[in-house]
Amino acid sequence: MDKKTNTVRGSSTILPKSDPPDKDDLNLPKIATELKIASLTFSGVYTALVTPLKADGQVDYEGLNNLVALQIEQGINGLVAVGTTGESPTLTHSEHIAVVKAIVETTAGRIPVVAGVGSNNTAEAMELTQLADKAGADALMLVAPYYNKPNQEGLFQHCSKIAAVTEKPIILYSIPSRCGIAIEVATAARLYAKHPHVCAIKEAGGDANRVSQLRQSLGDSYMILSGDDSLTLPFMAVGAQGVISVASNLVVTDLVKMVDYALKNDFASAERLHRRYYPLFKDLFIEPNPVPIKEALYESGILASKAVRSPLCPMSPDNRTRLLKTLKELEMPLQGES
Repeated sequence: MDKKTNTVRGSSTILPKSDPPDKDDLNLPKIATELKIASLTFSGVYTALVTPLKADGQVDYEGLNNLVALQIEQGINGLVAVGTTGESPTLTHSEHIAVVKAIVETTAGRIPVVAGVGSNNTAEAMELTQLADKAGADALMLVAPYYNKPNQEGLFQHCSKIAAVTEKPIILYSIPSRCGIAIEVATAARLYAKHPHVCAIKEAGGDANRVSQLRQSLGDSYMILSGDDSLTLPFMAVGAQGVISVASNLVVTDLVKMVDYALKNDFASAERLHRRYYPLFKDLFIEPNPVPIKEALYESGILASKAVRSPLCPMSPDNRTRLLKTLKELEMPLQGES
């Protein structure tokens, strides 16, 4: 293991720290201050964490810490902070890094924390990368530049410049529906060859063929995660190792079980859980993410507010009714119901 870069590709393990921080400084349980992530494989379920907001739109750090603690208690494999689900487009730079720091402090090395650092401005992405690295993120997630839509050479240069300012593992994020471009397989392969710590991809293009192509081209050591809850099992059947999940903000234990079954090649058991939650997977995207998942977390009593920042807005009444119906059918406890 390279202790400096923290990037062993073996199974994820937890080891004692040689020099633990003062638990009083962190205000955390003693055991938490004695742990750190010793290696990262990006397998299992990583929650694309929402950023809780107060009714006035300010970040609710107490709610965030409570949500992180609940995720760990329920067995999540890792967390992804300040991605699209975390409303990164409407957080200030100082809020962005403060959210990362808060999550890092609460997890205290018990599970990996991945920080979103993407931007369509290369210099800005480099700055966010350095700040998130310094804030203690275990890894970084880099989305393809949106709106200005560079060609693949421009994309390669963009990612290479960002990779040059950190030694932390980087997960590429290919989502053509939001960015207007995909990170092509050949570009991912070039980046992996030049920068071995650019070692994973969140694949959200909706096509299992892409997973097969990535696995064929980049080999078994490259890590592939589904970017869509509803496609987790199809993607894992052809080589993905897990999912960066929106639904696991709400449903942790069963989704971790589902992915674990698939990793053990028990797709029959995995499919039973997939079928149970498939309606929820779809309903969480009947309006722009993270509006529905925040609605669900609020109705389930996990968040104190369902607030999102403009230009996002609350769900329409019809879609809210549909989502609540799905939650009730899943027998999830909702506020106001005994």
